[in-house]
Amino acid sequence: MSIKKAYQPTPSGGQPLTRVDLINSHPNNQQKKLNKSRAILVGFGLAGVSLVSAAVGAFLAVALSTASPLQQIQLTNEEQKIFSQEETVTDKNLNLPVLSRPVNILVLGIKVISSDLDERGIEYDKQDVGYLHLVNSFDGLSDSMLLLRFDPQQEKLFVLSIPRDTRVDLEGHGIGKINHANQYGGPALAAATASDLLGGINIDRYVRVNVQGVEKLIDALGGVTVNVPKDMKYNDFSQHLYIDLKKGVQHLDGDKAMQFLRYRYDEYGDISRVQRQQMLMRSAVEQTLKPATIVKIPKILSVIQSHLDTNLTVRELMALSNFASKTKRANVQMMMLPGDFNDGSESVSYWLPNEEAIDRLMTKHFNLPVNANNNYASVAHDAQLLNPNLKISVQDTIGNQEALQSALDTLRTAGYNRVSASKNWQDPLVTTKIIAQSGDDEAAAEVRSILGVGEIVVESTGVLQSDITVEVGRDWVRRRRRLSQADLAPGLENNFDN
Repeated sequence: MSIKKAYQPTPSGGQPLTRVDLINSHPNNQQKKLNKSRAILVGFGLAGVSLVSAAVGAFLAVALSTASPLQQIQLTNEEQKIFSQEETVTDKNLNLPVLSRPVNILVLGIKVISSDLDERGIEYDKQDVGYLHLVNSFDGLSDSMLLLRFDPQQEKLFVLSIPRDTRVDLEGHGIGKINHANQYGGPALAAATASDLLGGINIDRYVRVNVQGVEKLIDALGGVTVNVPKDMKYNDFSQHLYIDLKKGVQHLDGDKAMQFLRYRYDEYGDISRVQRQQMLMRSAVEQTLKPATIVKIPKILSVIQSHLDTNLTVRELMALSNFASKTKRANVQMMMLPGDFNDGSESVSYWLPNEEAIDRLMTKHFNLPVNANNNYASVAHDAQLLNPNLKISVQDTIGNQEALQSALDTLRTAGYNRVSASKNWQDPLVTTKIIAQSGDDEAAAEVRSILGVGEIVVESTGVLQSDITVEVGRDWVRRRRRLSQADLAPGLENNFDN
């Protein structure tokens, strides 16, 4: 199967990519010889990236002999042009390599079952188990897709989740879902398609990890503690997929974590699953960026190698590890591709990209320039700090309707005209959470300044289609006790302590 067209990269955040013909057929997966050393540091949690301490990264320099030790396929010369050839790291004296510029990495979570390969006539290690079993392969649909931006200038890590049902133009295959790109043309076509979707952003590197690898990785990390938002139960006997989780905060092992991630049988389907992925990802990052994780590295690496495919080099792995070890929790910002469900007029369910919102998001967080060649450059950006048209959803987490109503009143009094109460969040919070659902952290900061309390997080775990979601915690109740009704007017609340 050949890839007819793709995009030639430019430095991250540079000019939009141009099309070039790919004349070579996409190769079959060829297992490259892997160095069996147990001292590799790889950080690819959840959908692919679990970063740990830079100190352990020093072993990489002496433990591995190949430039990209975890790359399991051979890209053609033209496919390699999809990814940036620009240097990403630099060495400072005798210190570990560090990132020399922002780096964009496309992460693909791959799920391949035996029937997928049978239908396409691809050879694999068949198991006579009587059901459709998972195969340790990368030659299938991407179950999840993330674009990560490691930005050393801002000292931030940006995570953009791209729903698997996103409607795109797949080169040589017409209109379809973006999760087919990897199956049709491997990481090169997946990267080219994602770049085109996101206004021509450069993709520097790729990472592919299959679901077996994610499960084993979470087990090696000792599990992940998350808040399961509701009871989840689903059975697919043909695949031996059994999901049975109870509502509430709990510690999940690899099998339970995969149940949490793969469940999509609710009102919003794959979009709800994207939100759960971000919830688990944040928990995993917070757990892995701890000194106690270092002692688990040999076990982690012994199970991850055969389930991971990436063109990251040894020095880049070291630099990413160094960067991650210094990243603050608040500087990990997670977003979801702006869009909406199609109206049902098509026979296939799609997530329809919102081009104007994508432009704003990519310009703000991924440094995509606004120029005449940018597909979305015609969008006018409002420089005014206060945006009264923000769609703000407010949720009660503490069972206090009076506190909820006072938060609504405060925001409306401040001038916001699209404020509404949403379904209560069941996890009681001590600190109010202000979620920048669409990635606008400046707008979230403005909401916080008006409320006078709260923690700002940039992620897509809030109310779908809101710009800002406010989950009211106990700190708001304490603050209300200090304020008289007259003090709720905008501009006076900052005279009070938080």
